[in-house]
Amino acid sequence: MRIVVGLSGGVDSSVAALELVEQGHEVIGLFMRNWHDTSVTISDECPWIDDSNDAMLVAEHLGIPFQVIDFSKEYHERIVDYMFSEYEQGRTPNPDVLCNREIKFDLFLDAAKKLGAEAVATGHYCRKSLEELSSGNQEFQLIAGSDPNKDQSYFLCQLTQDQLKYAMFPIGDMLKPNLRKVAKEAGLPTADKKDSQGLCFIGKVRLPEFLQQKLSIISGDIIEIDRGHEVFSIDKDDSISKRAEPFNLKPELGKKVGNHQGAHFYTIGQRKGLNIGGNPEPIFVIGTDVKSNTVYVGQGDKHPGLLRRALKVNTKDIHWVLPSHTLAVGQTSRYSLRFRYRQPLQSGEIVMTSEGLYLKFDEPQRGIAAGQFAVWYDGEKLVGSGPISA
Repeated sequence: MRIVVGLSGGVDSSVAALELVEQGHEVIGLFMRNWHDTSVTISDECPWIDDSNDAMLVAEHLGIPFQVIDFSKEYHERIVDYMFSEYEQGRTPNPDVLCNREIKFDLFLDAAKKLGAEAVATGHYCRKSLEELSSGNQEFQLIAGSDPNKDQSYFLCQLTQDQLKYAMFPIGDMLKPNLRKVAKEAGLPTADKKDSQGLCFIGKVRLPEFLQQKLSIISGDIIEIDRGHEVFSIDKDDSISKRAEPFNLKPELGKKVGNHQGAHFYTIGQRKGLNIGGNPEPIFVIGTDVKSNTVYVGQGDKHPGLLRRALKVNTKDIHWVLPSHTLAVGQTSRYSLRFRYRQPLQSGEIVMTSEGLYLKFDEPQRGIAAGQFAVWYDGEKLVGSGPISA
């Protein structure tokens, strides 16, 4: 089978290519150049030139063809502009989720097909299977990676059945330490290379500087809300729509304790960058209002302003990775839930209403922010996802 592998210059994609070569496939390495501007990256954490050279060295070592393809224009339009728009609205985006849906398994997949590929492979820690449904149809399943410390299924939560059809994840059954060992034994040039961190294809960035390329610095008030204020309620008896609402914070409910440079630079649960000291407990962001340019904070990680029992995904944003699990209005189903990468799976249920899909948690959750992707699992199978509405 002819397979195009997304060689990123890291050890994970290198071993993915190695596995496919050893299985006897016709493998082509393709490096995606998606970012040029190094002015906002920290040090040399993710320089695309070095990554491209490393990917080329891996391809030479494996004896496979290698190409570089430039998606920088499309990446800026589909991912970077999305990031700016979300932050400008006071939301917390996850560009890596969109990068997989829009770049790796859309543009990259199209480019691979033009090379005659029957599949595309990446170095993601996740797995795929094909299930026979009772209807007689088949459905591709996206399954968590075998390494619980590296599972990356969350980042693929927006993939469609057609995208999964062509996707291969050769290292999904591997544990990271074993993968490093395989890379060293095979003499791969990337065997000892550190894992990249930060934004997909951009690397570690100074986020405020990155956002300031388009978002203005506007001084505003930081308002502290006392944890005992009556505005907060996380009562189990509240309606599900009430539980999913963000707290309606107003300046008159608290006291000014500082200034900030723009409410759009902050997110719920954030602790760093506030420059507020002298308090008995750590200060956290519990809310932002980009219209009034106000940041609300509270003391302690148990502050009720950080906690919610439910969240909502608007109807138009609901995405079923497994269409067979689609709920009709009025139906509920228990699943394991999360709304951040690496967050331990939480117990709860999803509830389909005419207003949208609600994720209802058994225990209050800290730091739910609009724009984050909420995901629900059936065991290790990723069932569906969607961005949090508010």
